[in-house]
Amino acid sequence: MYSQINKNISRYVTFEPKELEIFNSLLEYKTVLKKTIMLQEGEMCSFEAFVIKGCVRKYYIDANGLEVILQFAIENAWVSDISFSIYEDNPSSVYIETLEDCEFFLFSPETKEELFAKAPKFERAFRILMQRSLAVTQDRLFNTISKSATEKYLEFLEHYPTLSQRVAQHYIASYLGISAEFLSKVRTKIAKL
Repeated sequence: MYSQINKNISRYVTFEPKELEIFNSLLEYKTVLKKTIMLQEGEMCSFEAFVIKGCVRKYYIDANGLEVILQFAIENAWVSDISFSIYEDNPSSVYIETLEDCEFFLFSPETKEELFAKAPKFERAFRILMQRSLAVTQDRLFNTISKSATEKYLEFLEHYPTLSQRVAQHYIASYLGISAEFLSKVRTKIAKL
């Protein structure tokens, strides 16, 4: 049951079986139905979630009332609002919604601190995960600013090869920062190549 998350967390740090046992004992397994809002703007985020199965989107609503997708989280990805709620004790400015029926392992800030106290090597593992997440976010920001819509879409397909079959095209357009109509034109242009 825990092999998927144990493999994920062990990519950067080698753990003893007893340490993984402690980690696994603190995880909460949860199934969540498709189209469930797990976090709303204004709420405090009280979880970090590892996606065992399914697809999740993290988004905010801009000044024009449009949804702007910040992240897709699919199998083996982590999702939360760590930027405000968890570490800054501020209400969230994002929504987290399941796009498919999902299975998660969840833990709270309290259980994470308990983990760090009982198995300190996990603090290093989560620091590395956080650094990688920051690098991905920074790369995404750079690409949003500097690349054409076609380049962004091709890179999206490279990073998420199956996602275009799993989510609505207007979600992908939102993630890329373009309109659904323009994405349709980009896809037509690519198909002709």
